[in-house]
Amino acid sequence: AQPQAQAQPQPQPQPQAQPQPQPKGRELFRSQRKESEGSVDCPNLEFEYGDADGHGAELAELYSYTEEHELSHNRRCFEEDFHTQVPDRRWLELDGAQQKAYVMHLLDGLEVVSRDKRLRVARAILYLAQGKDHVPRVFGDCDNEGDVLHWSRHNSFLLYQLGTFSAFLELLNMEIENSQACSSALRKPAISLADSTELRVLLSVMYLLVENVRVEQETDPPEWKTCRETFRMELSFPVHTEEPFALLLFTMVTKFCSGHAPHFPMKKVLLLLWKVLLFTLGGFEALQAMKVRRREELGLPPLPEDSIQVVRGMRAASPPTYTIELMEQQQQQQQQQQQQKRGHRSRRPLMKQDSLDIYNERDPFKSDEGGAEEEENDDVDGGIEGELDLLERDAIIAATPAQRLPIDRVAFPKGLPWAPKVRQKDIEHFLEASRNKFIGFTLGQDTETLIGLPRPIHESVKTLKQHKYVSISDVQIKNEEELEKCPMSLGEEEVQETPCEVLYRAMLYNLPQYMIALLKILLAAAPTSKAKTDSINILADVLPEEMPITVLQSMKLGIDVNRHKEIIVKSISALLLLLLKHFKLNHIYQFEYVSQHLVFANCIPLILKFFNQNIMSYITAKNSISVLDYPHRTVCDLPELTAESLEAGDNNQFCWRNLFSCINLLRILNKLTKWKHSRTMMLVVFKSAPILKRALKVKQAMMQLYVLKLLKIQTKYLGRQWRKSNMKTMSAIYQKVRHRMNDDWAYGNGESRP
Repeated sequence: AQPQAQAQPQPQPQPQAQPQPQPKGRELFRSQRKESEGSVDCPNLEFEYGDADGHGAELAELYSYTEEHELSHNRRCFEEDFHTQVPDRRWLELDGAQQKAYVMHLLDGLEVVSRDKRLRVARAILYLAQGKDHVPRVFGDCDNEGDVLHWSRHNSFLLYQLGTFSAFLELLNMEIENSQACSSALRKPAISLADSTELRVLLSVMYLLVENVRVEQETDPPEWKTCRETFRMELSFPVHTEEPFALLLFTMVTKFCSGHAPHFPMKKVLLLLWKVLLFTLGGFEALQAMKVRRREELGLPPLPEDSIQVVRGMRAASPPTYTIELMEQQQQQQQQQQQQKRGHRSRRPLMKQDSLDIYNERDPFKSDEGGAEEEENDDVDGGIEGELDLLERDAIIAATPAQRLPIDRVAFPKGLPWAPKVRQKDIEHFLEASRNKFIGFTLGQDTETLIGLPRPIHESVKTLKQHKYVSISDVQIKNEEELEKCPMSLGEEEVQETPCEVLYRAMLYNLPQYMIALLKILLAAAPTSKAKTDSINILADVLPEEMPITVLQSMKLGIDVNRHKEIIVKSISALLLLLLKHFKLNHIYQFEYVSQHLVFANCIPLILKFFNQNIMSYITAKNSISVLDYPHRTVCDLPELTAESLEAGDNNQFCWRNLFSCINLLRILNKLTKWKHSRTMMLVVFKSAPILKRALKVKQAMMQLYVLKLLKIQTKYLGRQWRKSNMKTMSAIYQKVRHRMNDDWAYGNGESRP
């Protein structure tokens, strides 16, 4: 709608006796507003950000729809073996000792030489880990999805306690080193599901074990909690091998991207890698607790607020609309022309844009006709501003009591959501500028001596010091500088053996290759990517052996492929964000090293390219077939698929995984560019502002917050004209993003540096 709006001719001055163009302008305004991709009418998305989606949804995403026939195959393998060992009994009828005895029998079957026999036993174990099927002959009666998830968790803990994960880890290493399978896949012109059967079964069992053991519930018995901690330690530290388990999965990713193993099922590998990192390193709430504990150990003051809780308490603001801002400018031109005709001087010589127009309030100096026209536009533009600062809103409402809004439409926030932060460097720069101005010389890094400075400067320094924030990174950098100055007297630094430290040490040698491989797969899975001959094939574990021959089968495969790509984007974005946040807490230099290689691998333009699409369509995409999702598929008989049932999907107003992916990518971009001038200029050079501004159409508070953060760091380089024509966005930045006391983001020129 923006190019159309810009193409409209500017309204010509008309005599007062001919007001006909104004109604036409309002009609044009309304029609253009309807064409603006529904941004204003987009509903608020009731989305709660977390470490992962619901337990059932995370298990469902492990399976492709083309794998549905394998569920019955797994059941047959289990039934045939179970009948020979325990005739005339069901699994649920066995006591704990009998269930353990049967699982040990299955694990013995994994030791045979025959590859086919091992696969059949692995399928039987996979059937146990899945919970059950809708046929109760062997397993027992489970009537709903809750029973399936319950028995899946029960069996997963049982399987882990008896050593199943270690046994499957050995089999996985054998399959990775299977040169025959690799060479066979390389010779094939088209790779399908059949080329990765063994790997998919092994990875599925391991994923189910990790995910079921990772998820905590209040009803878990004490032995399960002990088992969970043991499993976490086993995955975090090299117990069975010389490297942590996550490194093996990273190696699979690089081997796949190098073209040496094109048959690796990347979706399952990435999902397992993400959940292993989430399990071993900890999620966002665990990270916040570690940060609080680390600050206490370093003697730093507590955090001013819990960022997770602050974001959850935010309310989404209505997005800015290009058309509305254009019409405001046209109205201002009309009003200026009318004032010139009447001989009035401008009452705002220092401000080119009427600030009252921004908030749709009546200017007391305007004529009654102009006020009446604004009241009509109030109905159209009233929802654009989300929430105003309390002081600003009080001032506006007090000035115009006749236009007081109904109490249910007005939100009265208690204040700005974030406490302002000031760095030590900010205080030093402020004092340096003040001393140069008033005294004529500086005192270096001395922030205590204020002799010769006027009283207002004393008050300013006092206020800055009250809001001074010392981060863990500042302490780590200072310690490194001291160690570098006095290496002999201070000795070696004591490094704590945390799961994060062990992982970084293991990844360090090939870390650039790992980052490049992840970004290559992310590029191939992005919806904006075009198929190229040199791009990697990420669909090897979703394409069937025989391509569809009917329209219905083609529709189903198309949904499956899109869903497959979405899950890959979700897992990569989540694991990259986890790595960045944990490495930053562990040591700032580890974070900087990983960030540097992500930037070298073109992560910034890749994320901007991802958002250069209709992001609302991506977030509301319905690439799912609910009747085929696990665990629903295991409880109910498969109905006859029709075009209507394929298109139905779920009733949610958005896709959880896609919104989760978008927020993760925005957070990664924010991590990479924060306090980095050269990377901020990359955002400006790649013209990210219109791309990011379009993402504000999504009415979800957390996503809007990180978009506004990315816009804030580049506003001073976008010029005065951009700021003047995007006042709604500037107001949203002021309202939602943390303030730095002496930051000139809203008025600085393009030559200033952060």
